Amino acid sequence: MKTKVSEKGQITVPKALRDRLGLRAGDELDMFENDGILTALKVMPDDPVDSVYGTVRLGRSTDEIIRELRGDVDLP
Repeated sequence: MKTKVSEKGQITVPKALRDRLGLRAGDELDMFENDGILTALKVMPDDPVDSVYGTVRLGRSTDEIIRELRGDVDLP
């Protein structure tokens, strides 16, 4: 697919590519050049869960919490 560079240096990603790649208005692309080939990679936002994963302190071990939830269970 072809596109043109505007006077302001902007390019338009063809709709078929935007749809196929899931690109939406406001998405960021990381662009770089390698041996004359321009490559754009969609910047994936940080998962908000990742930023807090493992930060909850319950004051008890996981085993204690599981025992409280399930009760004492005899395992085979």
